[in-house]
Amino acid sequence: MAVEIKAVYTGQLGCTATHGPSGNTLNTDAPVDNGGNGTSFSPTDLVATALGTCVLTIMGLVAQRHDLDLKDAQVSVSKEMIQQPVRRIGGLRTVVTLSAAAVNDPEMRSRLESAARKCPVHQSLHPEIDAPIEFQYV
Repeated sequence: MAVEIKAVYTGQLGCTATHGPSGNTLNTDAPVDNGGNGTSFSPTDLVATALGTCVLTIMGLVAQRHDLDLKDAQVSVSKEMIQQPVRRIGGLRTVVTLSAAAVNDPEMRSRLESAARKCPVHQSLHPEIDAPIEFQYV
């Protein structure tokens, strides 16, 4: 099933995108270091956002199947841009933080970590993007 996203250029390096199925919108802006105002997510920020939320969502699916509550699990994605040979994302370093008390079984930790690394966004990234995923249990 295809999902259509429509975007309109609103001027001054900004866009408004609309999610076809829901009608929800979001705005983007070019980052300051690329001539924009940095007032919203940049397109490459959305790639980092997609990765982080996909990791949590896939882990949530596994957790549901095993009656595990991952509420309040967190993810942090650090996006690094490179300039050569062209301006692009060079790295997406992801850190997932989970409750050690909620996820104390080593086998479950392994399942969750494996699922996270197989999320569709992570699997869709170009192999030249350095995209490690680290897990912290606190």
